[in-house]
Amino acid sequence: MDKKIISLGIEGTAEKTGVGIVDSQGNILSSVGKQLIPPSGGIHPREAAEHHAEWIPVLVKEALEKAKIDLKDLDLVAFSQGPGLGPALRTTATAARALALSLEIPIVGVNHCLGHVEIGRLTTGAEDPVSLYVSGGNTQVIAFAEGRYRVFGETLDIALGNCLDQFSREVGLGHPGGPKIEKLARESSNYIQLPYTVKGMDLSFSGLLTAALRKSEKGASLEDLSYSLQETAFGMLVEVTERALAHTQKEEVMLCGGVAVNQRLQDMVSQMTREHYADFFMPPGEYCGDNGAMIAWMGQRVYEERGGQKLEDTKVIQRYRTDQVDVPWMKSSPKRLKLPRELVAKGAEANILEGEWLSQEILIKKRIPKGYRIKELDDYLRKSRTRREARLIGEAKKQGVRTPVLYNIDLQKKALYMEKISGKMVKDVLPHLEKPRRQKLCQEIGRKIGLLHSAEIIHGDLTTSNLILSDDEVVFIDFGLGRFSDLVEDKGVDLLVFKKSLQSAHYQMAHDCFDEVLEGYYESSNYNSIGNKISEIEKRGRYRID
Repeated sequence: MDKKIISLGIEGTAEKTGVGIVDSQGNILSSVGKQLIPPSGGIHPREAAEHHAEWIPVLVKEALEKAKIDLKDLDLVAFSQGPGLGPALRTTATAARALALSLEIPIVGVNHCLGHVEIGRLTTGAEDPVSLYVSGGNTQVIAFAEGRYRVFGETLDIALGNCLDQFSREVGLGHPGGPKIEKLARESSNYIQLPYTVKGMDLSFSGLLTAALRKSEKGASLEDLSYSLQETAFGMLVEVTERALAHTQKEEVMLCGGVAVNQRLQDMVSQMTREHYADFFMPPGEYCGDNGAMIAWMGQRVYEERGGQKLEDTKVIQRYRTDQVDVPWMKSSPKRLKLPRELVAKGAEANILEGEWLSQEILIKKRIPKGYRIKELDDYLRKSRTRREARLIGEAKKQGVRTPVLYNIDLQKKALYMEKISGKMVKDVLPHLEKPRRQKLCQEIGRKIGLLHSAEIIHGDLTTSNLILSDDEVVFIDFGLGRFSDLVEDKGVDLLVFKKSLQSAHYQMAHDCFDEVLEGYYESSNYNSIGNKISEIEKRGRYRID
C-alpha cells in the first residue's frame, strides 16, 4: 500500500493568510487562517505582505497542532504562486521555500483560482461542473475542456467582491463589504434600477458600482441600494453561468470563492440549476474563502502528476491565468443535460418549442420567467430583449446575413415565432471538418460578422452554439444580447467573445480558426485595425486577473 503523502499549503494572495494540511487521500487534517482588516482605503499590497510575514509561522504551528503531527511528518510544501498581489505572493513563496529547504522536502507552486475549484470538487463530490468562482479579486465562469479548465466568462473590469467592498467603503459601511451588504439587503424589497451589463458570457461591474454610488449621493437608502446592487450583480453572474451551462451541456454547477457564502447568491444559482435540470454543488463555508487547505490539496494534485519543482521554477506569477494550467488528473464527464421531451432546446434565455404558423412548422422562442431574478428586473429584461432581438434579426437580414425568418412577436408572452432552420450547430460541425473546409467556414463567419459590424449591429453572444450551418450557409441565431453600437470597442469585445468561445470549446484549432475569422472580417468591414483593438482589450488588467 502506497504511503500517504502529507502536504502543507500556504495561501497568501491578498489580505488573508491561510495554512492547511491535507493528505494524498483527500483528508483535510487542518485549516487555519488570519484575516487582515484593511483601512478605509482598501488593501495595500505591502501591508498584506507584512501581515503574511507575521502570521505564517504562527499559523504553521497552529495547523500542525490541529493535525496532531510534527514538522518531520510533512512530505510536501505547496504555496499559492498566483494570481494575486505581488508583495504578498513573494512573501508567501519565500516562506514556502524556507520551509521546504529546512525540511528537505519537495515544493510546488499552484494556481490560486484552481485551488478554489479543486477544494470544491473534493468537498462536494462534484465530478465535472461548470464553476462560478467569485471572490474579492476574481470573477470567472470556469469549465473543463480539452486538458485544462477554460474561462467561459469573466469580468471585463473589477471583480464582484471588489465591487461590493468598494461600495461598502465609500458609503461608510467598512470592510469587508459583502456580509454588510447582504444583511442590509434583507431589510428591503424596493428595487432601484441599476446598469445590467452582460456581454456574451462576460460581464462588467464598474458601471454598476458608479451608478450605485451616485444613487447613494442623491439620498437613496442603503437598504434599497444594497438590495438592488445584490439583485443586479447576482442576476448578471447567474445569467453568464447559465449561458456556460447551456453551451457546455454539463449537468453540474458549482459555486465557489469567498463571495459564494452569500445566501442570496446560493439561492439564485441553485434555482437556475434546477430550471436547467442540473445538479447544484456548494462547498462548506470554511473552504469558500481563501484557505490553506485548498492550496495543500491543489499541491497534492500537481505533485502526483509532475513531482516537485526546482527552486528557480517557484517564482511568483502575479497574473497567473486559470487557463494556463494543464490538469491531467481531470477528465470530462460523458453525462449531459437531459431535457423534457416537449423542449427542442433550452438556451440560457429561452425555451425553444416546436409550433405551427399557417400550416408550416416553426420554432417558438419563449423567454420564460427566471425564478432566480426578481420580477421587476426579469420582466424588464425579457421584454426589452424580445423587442430588440426582433429588430436586430430584421436589420441583420438586410445586410445579407442569414437569420431565421420572423413570423410574429408576442411581447406579452415574450415570445418570437420564427423559421425552423435545418442544420447543425457550428460547435458540433467544426471539429469534424477537414482543414480546407474549416478554413472556408471560418472565413465566411468572419465576413458575416464584418457585415453586421459595418451596419453597427453587435450580436452580443457570438459563440459557436449560436451559429447554424444549413446547406453550407451560416445562419446567425440568438440576438438576445444584441444592440446597435458604432463603438469599435464594442465590436472588439463582440469578436473577443467569439475568440473565447473557440478557445473554450475548440482549443486545439482555436488560434487558426480565429485567424481565418479575422481574414474574412477584413474583407467585409471597414475596421482594418480590429485585431489591434482585440489585442488591446486582452492586454488590459481586466482580462488578466490580479
